[in-house]
Amino acid sequence: MPVYHIVLFKLKSGVDKEQLDNFAATARSMVGKIPGLLDFQVGPGLAVTAHRAKGYDMGLVATLEKVEDVTSYGLHPAHQETHRLREDLCDETLAFDFEFSG
Repeated sequence: MPVYHIVLFKLKSGVDKEQLDNFAATARSMVGKIPGLLDFQVGPGLAVTAHRAKGYDMGLVATLEKVEDVTSYGLHPAHQETHRLREDLCDETLAFDFEFSG
């Protein structure tokens, strides 16, 4: 069954649009490079629900083909590059993974 890998970000003070755009482009480029990574979406939360976001500014959803792909995704060099960029942008992150019926 497919897996959603969800990560929420609390951005560091002073992070600018250029940094966020670079992160998003680099992250999206992982699709096609990492086996099992089917889709990757990243962006800010909606203003209408920001009051419920507990300070998280941005999020991503990576769709992986199966549970076993979660580990290989995390270890892949393309993900490690994206992870390093994320570390430069964020004070805090929260990750959550779950299977869904496709």
